[in-house]
Amino acid sequence: MSDANAELIERFYTAFQRLDAEGMNECYAADAVFSDPVFGELRGSEIGDMWHMLTQRAQGFSVAFSSVEATDDAGSANWVASYIFTQSGRPVVNRVRSRFRFRHGRIVEQRDTFDLWNWSQQALGIKGALLGWTPLLKNAIRRQARKGLDAYRAKAGRT
Repeated sequence: MSDANAELIERFYTAFQRLDAEGMNECYAADAVFSDPVFGELRGSEIGDMWHMLTQRAQGFSVAFSSVEATDDAGSANWVASYIFTQSGRPVVNRVRSRFRFRHGRIVEQRDTFDLWNWSQQALGIKGALLGWTPLLKNAIRRQARKGLDAYRAKAGRT
């Protein structure tokens, strides 16, 4: 196990626990790539803007992480975020698996996976329970997330 990269993962999630988007962003390389089931693929400054947006909007938030593993070029961790989904006011507990790639002491790739149907049931209630498994609702969730990020970036003057 690479102690330096395991420490990088731990530093990232510790900053996340403090809602410190800047501390999280310092862990990424400038040309990093991020993906998850909601936002799809983000690159470079889009990643930092996503974390800034999410940490600023966080309500009732906590995150716990575990199973940190790292080698010289790759790593992984499990994490659980608990929060209030602001659009519906509903509580969400999201269990996520992150896989990382590293270069020169920074994250160059982060791929987060979680059950989008489970998330949509919690975040959207009956609509998510009935339709969250369908491509129609999954794509609508992704479009809404992207629209929100684009609006945040435009307001910050970073489009």
